[in-house]
Amino acid sequence: MDESALIERLRRIEALHAGATTDGERLAAAEAKARIQQRLREVSMSDPAIEFRFTLADGWSRKLFVALCRRYEVAPYRYPGQRRTTVMAKVSRRFVEETLWPEFEQLSSVLRKHLEEITDRLISTAVHENVSEADEVVGLPRLSGPGSDDPADEEAPG
Repeated sequence: MDESALIERLRRIEALHAGATTDGERLAAAEAKARIQQRLREVSMSDPAIEFRFTLADGWSRKLFVALCRRYEVAPYRYPGQRRTTVMAKVSRRFVEETLWPEFEQLSSVLRKHLEEITDRLISTAVHENVSEADEVVGLPRLSGPGSDDPADEEAPG
């Protein structure tokens, strides 16, 4: 999938979450955004905003989630001492459960797949053609731990 196809797919997912019903609406990203913001305002009247802590597995997911929050005028933040994978936001539970998190999961899935395809292609071209996972070796469970004399227990530097 090329970059323009990825962008179009992400826009269609956003339009779907905004409740778009016609092709014209799907193409109008501004209308989709406005409808979601309106939904957020309506939901916040009956379901007041509370503080949520989101823990995102990697930098790509965090960047996507922060951008999605900002798109809907939800201010993402962190407290001093919190990990970079943590994002805080004050938003209604209903909006998180019905709109924000489901849309993030769909967008994240598409983005993750695209990034994985690019990474595999680059590594197989520049480093080695086999980009599969390391083999799992079946054997007796290991009983030794850190500090043993077994060199296999040593952690890699870094």
